[in-house]
Amino acid sequence: MKTLATHALPRAARQALVKLGADIAVARKKRRISTVSMAERAFISRGTLYRLERGDPSVSIGIYATVLAILGIADRLSQVADRRDDSLGLDIDEDRLPRKVQPRRRARTPS
Repeated sequence: MKTLATHALPRAARQALVKLGADIAVARKKRRISTVSMAERAFISRGTLYRLERGDPSVSIGIYATVLAILGIADRLSQVADRRDDSLGLDIDEDRLPRKVQPRRRARTPS
């Protein structure tokens, strides 16, 4: 069942969440963690875990982060929107640079 949140989500974001959920499911299985165990460790229901592994956008980012931490792969989460890798933002900053740089005027010292 698609929720209102799913319909409002841009296609790229939806696809990214579906991939993230699928990757989480694979990582959980590789570690041989059952859905019951993962849900208990993350303090969520199995239903929420099921929705997370399908990329449901109504699952909070905190739950995604918790599950990633349990899997030992949360370290890259802080890099998702790293400002140093924001090529568009860096381009915008560069466009705002002055065309000419004037030397600074010295402040007059009182006599």
